[in-house]
Amino acid sequence: MEFSVKSGSPEKQRSACIVVGVFEPRRLSAIAEQLDEISEGYISNLLRRGDLEGKSGQMLLLHHVPNILSERVLLVGCGKERELDERQYRQIISKTINTLNETGSMEAVCFLSELHVKGRDTYWKVRQAVEATQDCLYSFNSLKTRKEEPRRPLRKIVFNVPTRRELPIGERAIAHGLGVSEGISTCKNVANMPPNICNPAYLAEQAKILENEYEKISTHIVDEKEMGELGMGSYLAVGRGSVNESMMSVINYQGGETDQAPIVLVGKGLTFDSGGISIKPGEGMDEMKYDMGGAAAVLGAMHSLAELDLPINVIGVLAGCENMPDANAYRPGDILTTMSGQTVEVLNTDAEGRLVLCDALTYVERFEPEAVIDVATLTGACIVALGKHATGLMSSHNPLAHELLNASEQSGDRAWRLPLWDDYHEQLESPFADFTNLGGRAAGTITAACFLSKFTKKYNWAHLDIAGTAWRSGGKDKGSTGRPVNMLTQFLLNRSGAEQGE
Repeated sequence: MEFSVKSGSPEKQRSACIVVGVFEPRRLSAIAEQLDEISEGYISNLLRRGDLEGKSGQMLLLHHVPNILSERVLLVGCGKERELDERQYRQIISKTINTLNETGSMEAVCFLSELHVKGRDTYWKVRQAVEATQDCLYSFNSLKTRKEEPRRPLRKIVFNVPTRRELPIGERAIAHGLGVSEGISTCKNVANMPPNICNPAYLAEQAKILENEYEKISTHIVDEKEMGELGMGSYLAVGRGSVNESMMSVINYQGGETDQAPIVLVGKGLTFDSGGISIKPGEGMDEMKYDMGGAAAVLGAMHSLAELDLPINVIGVLAGCENMPDANAYRPGDILTTMSGQTVEVLNTDAEGRLVLCDALTYVERFEPEAVIDVATLTGACIVALGKHATGLMSSHNPLAHELLNASEQSGDRAWRLPLWDDYHEQLESPFADFTNLGGRAAGTITAACFLSKFTKKYNWAHLDIAGTAWRSGGKDKGSTGRPVNMLTQFLLNRSGAEQGE
């Protein structure tokens, strides 16, 4: 897909299609008014006849509009002008792209980027349009023998900006949007891959591919032998029931000064989670291939980071593992010694993600990080609390939490902060070990984060629970969402100052 920006009058556009907005009730946007004048009232006459009300998402495709150079004009309903917000803007762009892709318009000039979205500038509108477009056009069909594609798919889109002065801003927005979209596609591709292909070794291969593609990236794969030498007893226990060896992939991106402390991203990479001895119910178990959504997101964020060439040091850790029932599998009642030396009583082998992450979080102390963010499809309780709309955010460091919340608002990849009070730690008490791996049903998302916090005392840390946001369930739309690559990349853009063009 090719993107560009221009600043020009609609009557001068010679394209397969011009895209303009219509507000409710039947009110033309400024650009649509210009087209109406040129066409001598052709568009307003159609609206008066009731062909389009202007409700959000309505579409009306016109052919051979009088005096217009373009072959088609697509009128897009934008709802009430004063109510056009960020969410609605993204939905309008998505609906527009899907419509264009079905009409045979292989290119289009889009004036929706000139709509007024409260509190948002040209950079935001163009970048969001690029990301929404790429998201719409994504498909995972590499394993299908028959690939269905549009006969004349959309290949080029030009976003119009109000003045020539804003062209550099629009170009930067396209570059950033494409960089973020690259990472989101990587995340989706890896997460959607079936577990008989995507195992810990496959994750390690993807990390090596990044190393081969980008000079600033180097990788190190920690295998089970090295894990044993490091004392990662908790991590090793989880993978013990699987024939697929546990592997932790460490991706080092060196974009800043050598002495600059890195940001570390740690992703839970359970390439399949059967629940182990505490086996899950059969219904929906196929979706447990998405239990490596955190690792996929970290891989995607590292890809975006390298694509954008940000001047910052970042380390991404993919904590690859598979949790299976087997004669050698770990059991409820086992007591594990973690890399930190702390001991954990296992109450449920399906609370395994924290047992992998805790050793990974101890491992990253060696990098003396500026901050550590772990990303994990950790608890079903997070879906109960926040549904599928918001990622759960917990942190022991207020400034870091605020930065992530700010990045989530900027990117539209929303998060909501939950508390980490000492009171919740009481639910993890054990009569036999330092603590248990399960805090009970109440506040399950928070007690899981409390567990992880016991391994993060030496640095600023935040935890993102993406159990509700990493994938869509059921039906033909089932698949990875690519979240929270957008939020993580926005956080790194902000840290590096790149969004402001510094």
